Amino acid sequence: MPVQILTIARNTFVESIRQPIFFVLVMLCGVLQFFTTWGAGFAMGYTESGELSGDDKLQFELGLSSVFVCGMLLAALTATAVISREIENKTVLTVVSKPIARPSIVLGKYFGVAAALFLALVPMIIFLLMGLRHGVMSTAGDDPDQPVLLFSFLALGVSMVTAIWCNYFYGWYFSQTFMILLAPAMFIAYLLVLILSKKWHWQGVLTDVKPQVIFACFAMGAAIFVLAAAATAVSTRLGQVMTISVCIGLFLFGLLSNYFIGRHVFRNQLVGIIQVAQPESSRPGWEEPGSTYRVSLNAAAKIPVSTGDPFFYSTSPSGFPMLVPDFPRFSGDLSKSEDTLGAGTPPGLVIADVVGSTYTVKRVGAAPLRDVRPPQNGDFLFTRPTRVNIAALGLWGLTLNLHFFWLVDAVSQNQPIPFTHMGLIGIYAIVQITGFLALGVILFQKRDVG
Repeated sequence: MPVQILTIARNTFVESIRQPIFFVLVMLCGVLQFFTTWGAGFAMGYTESGELSGDDKLQFELGLSSVFVCGMLLAALTATAVISREIENKTVLTVVSKPIARPSIVLGKYFGVAAALFLALVPMIIFLLMGLRHGVMSTAGDDPDQPVLLFSFLALGVSMVTAIWCNYFYGWYFSQTFMILLAPAMFIAYLLVLILSKKWHWQGVLTDVKPQVIFACFAMGAAIFVLAAAATAVSTRLGQVMTISVCIGLFLFGLLSNYFIGRHVFRNQLVGIIQVAQPESSRPGWEEPGSTYRVSLNAAAKIPVSTGDPFFYSTSPSGFPMLVPDFPRFSGDLSKSEDTLGAGTPPGLVIADVVGSTYTVKRVGAAPLRDVRPPQNGDFLFTRPTRVNIAALGLWGLTLNLHFFWLVDAVSQNQPIPFTHMGLIGIYAIVQITGFLALGVILFQKRDVG
């Protein structure tokens, strides 16, 4: 079976990159990245903020969106061309008639499509990285990045001229030759750009490398591979037009799943975002009974808060996961130590004083509170624990959520993307791909291809 899968994958890969639409979408993505450097200047300022600043943030969002849309269309069109079209033309009969299991056909087709998409994503992402290195031309006085322009057009020109030459003299497929040459040519061009500054001075190879941007590109690429698996599964039963329509619908629903389903999963009401959280003792934290914190919000509270309300906080605006364990509401007198520190008082956090958007939070109860970190700047404040809708959570987990792969907001807001988060994205992508391919095998198992 592995040999059969690899053989089918190789043939699918070659067939995919020979399609003219493959060349068109990759070049369209490059053209969009080129014009974004001139069209994303909206006077957003030049204040430094992490890896990107000012107009470059908008350029990154527009550029990554272009790669995302072009990659989605490429995945849908390529998958339908190598499966549904073969079923309609009866050419798949030559494979099914052999002693080859139908699951091997589905897996081989997907691996071939995935390899072709990888070959397309390499230059598309490098186009984006080249554009970010160039930066936005906000004014007429800005100088273009000459190394970026030279090496980019040189890589494109060499690949295109070589592909035309081989097509004319040797009869090789133009799009196939061009794509095979473009990916390594653009990679070499990007390496040359990294070691040269805008003024043609030598620099360290890591000077212009943006790890968080690369993480966001990898996550977006994983989403495209998931969409390719979905297109492969759907194309085993539907025709080319319907497969593309379903893929576009799945793409849009994946972007809107947080609105339709996700917002019903966690039930809580946000009070506000913590701007300052300072302990009123020399020892920060909630280890000592009676310890207090002074917490200020960055804006007025969204809901009324009064003395005696519980104090909960989370790193997420949904309130999940909550950083404070659930505890019963305090019903004693905050001015009496026998009530706040009594042995019969359950441990918890209570708002002891309210002055505008500044709150004094007190730890009550003598029993130890589960180890939690103190509140910090940027945490989200709540006055009740978060409840989870199990039915909505199950439905939300089964459906494709493309927001997990979209890390533009984290990069723009200078929020570091940890390796553990990238690992979770990879696991989620593998689970989704496995599920779609399993569905494709089931749908294709009884499909009449005669």
